[in-house]
Amino acid sequence: MTPPADPAATPPRSARLLNLPNALTLVRLALVPVFAALLLADGGTDDGLRYWATLAFALAIITDRYDGMIARRTGQVTEFGKLADPIADKALTGTALVGLSVLALLPWWVTLTIVVREVGVTVLRFWVLRHGVIAASRGGKAKTVVQALAIGMYTLPLDGLFGTARWWVMAAAVVLTVVTGLDYVHRALTLRRTSIRAARAAAARRAAGGPRTEPAA
Repeated sequence: MTPPADPAATPPRSARLLNLPNALTLVRLALVPVFAALLLADGGTDDGLRYWATLAFALAIITDRYDGMIARRTGQVTEFGKLADPIADKALTGTALVGLSVLALLPWWVTLTIVVREVGVTVLRFWVLRHGVIAASRGGKAKTVVQALAIGMYTLPLDGLFGTARWWVMAAAVVLTVVTGLDYVHRALTLRRTSIRAARAAAARRAAGGPRTEPAA
């Protein structure tokens, strides 16, 4: 009897394009303009709309938590999902940060630091893809959680003690963003240098050079 196929080894194209993980990713993409409209409405002065914006952001974060996990566990990974998932993540985070800066709730240097890091890591991920996949580190996972918490706290109309607390949470998010970004660069460069593909390329170059022999006397 033929053993069942390993879901992790199933080529992405074998999964249906219309599946639950991809639907969750599309929901997250659809929530981005809704969140932006609620956040920026009336110049951010309507507290009620700010609460609704926070709810939309929270729902989008929940879809981010589960779409990839479901896809991997059920063997429903698709090329579309692999491309759309990081795009949805960056669109949500970037929109939130830019919106908060437009409302003068968050300094622009914070927004630029986080956005440049996120875009840079995405570019690095594609740059080393043929050499292998860099697994998410604990620091990277912590960065994602703290970043989402900080953005959520800034989206809420908080003041007083909570208004001060959100500044510290965002400061922690920025530190984690920078540190994990540098770590990702280091691991990407290491992977390109030590991967099987790199080793084979180096061996091929050595073979092409051929052994050096002394001329006959």
